[in-house]
Amino acid sequence: MANIISIHSFRGGTGKSNTSANLAALLAASGRRVAVIDTDIQSPGIHVLFGMDGATIEHSLNDYLWGRCTIEQTAHDVSEQLGIAEPGRLFLIPSSIQAGEIVNVLREGYDVSLLTNGFRKVASELKLDMLLIDTHPGLNEETLFSLAISHTLIVVMRPDQQDYEGTGVTVEVARSLDVPRMLLLVNKTPAAFDAADVRARVEHAYACEVAAVLPHTDEMMTLASGGIFALRYPKHPLTALYRGLAERLLAE
Repeated sequence: MANIISIHSFRGGTGKSNTSANLAALLAASGRRVAVIDTDIQSPGIHVLFGMDGATIEHSLNDYLWGRCTIEQTAHDVSEQLGIAEPGRLFLIPSSIQAGEIVNVLREGYDVSLLTNGFRKVASELKLDMLLIDTHPGLNEETLFSLAISHTLIVVMRPDQQDYEGTGVTVEVARSLDVPRMLLLVNKTPAAFDAADVRARVEHAYACEVAAVLPHTDEMMTLASGGIFALRYPKHPLTALYRGLAERLLAE
């Protein structure tokens, strides 16, 4: 059975999708069969990190939710273009960037139970070791379903007062849903901050383990979502931190 990992943040702009993409790539490079699914249907974008043109995506998660294809047909194998060799495989399930599809979601919604059934089906059909869910920021019905079926929840936050408050709500909700394992990831930490102090303060605030404190880096900013950071900069200190988190997910 695949290990389901939700990567979530209360607010946008935390680097959640970059975290999802980098962890997925590193896990697949380690020899695992991995899929990452973009459930931020209202504002999708992770496909850009994988070099996919949103205008030419043949099957998206939206097509599955509207009954136009199977969930397996939405899974795009991006392994070769990323240089991931067998036995590792990486699949991306993107959401549509087409304006009409987004408007449909906003106006009509969709059957959330169909989404969660799709998680299990694609994990089985693709024989996945790990399924990473890149969630929609904040808390709504689809997020709650995603958290409820997850084996691990990674909450991404920045060392910012608004993030501190929102993360507290997310942690409280996750505990009420009995998510088996929850980790915090502090991202975009300014160089002026002491990482050990940030870790200690965040762990004290939420009584929850901080898996990593990731620094703000100019290289990530200049990459500007033009690829997977860990693959472009394999020897960068930030990549080492991503790799440590990936190894942590594999070990437990």
